[in-house]
Amino acid sequence: MESVNRLICEFISNRWIKNAKSKRAFALDHNIDEKTVRRIVGDKKYAMRIETLHKICESRNMKLSDFFIEVEAWGKSVKR
Repeated sequence: MESVNRLICEFISNRWIKNAKSKRAFALDHNIDEKTVRRIVGDKKYAMRIETLHKICESRNMKLSDFFIEVEAWGKSVKR
């Protein structure tokens, strides 16, 4: 079974960070450290804090509940 943490990071990386101008720009736009963005993208064992996830969602005007609904749907649609 795949880690929920990894699924969340892959969703953010593939859906949002990939489309950002740069990792630095994503970090600035979402009020998080650039190091955190690099961890989301590259660290397979990174476990994101809920505070970090909240900052990202808040910057996107998204409720956490809506975020998890999107992650669940995306996870089912992505071939693993």
